Amino acid sequence: MLARTRSKKRTEITFVLPAGHPAGEVSVVGDFNGWRPGAHPLVERPDGSRAVTVTFPVDQHHGFRYLADGGHWLDEEGADGHDGRNCLLHT
Repeated sequence: MLARTRSKKRTEITFVLPAGHPAGEVSVVGDFNGWRPGAHPLVERPDGSRAVTVTFPVDQHHGFRYLADGGHWLDEEGADGHDGRNCLLHT
């Protein structure tokens, strides 16, 4: 799930995964962080879901995916699109 908070010059995107899926550590990786695993790790919340918030300038497009332990890639169903390989996000 993606939650958005927009202001005039920036958009905060909170990337959220449900409790227990997938097991182990997960990070969101994309062109905004050089596709570096661990740059934006999802942190467990009180309800068991995991999330991380990233701030972007408005009116940008980014590719991203989730990377879980063991090198497993996951897509975001709530993404703004998909280019055949990556999820797409418009801020």
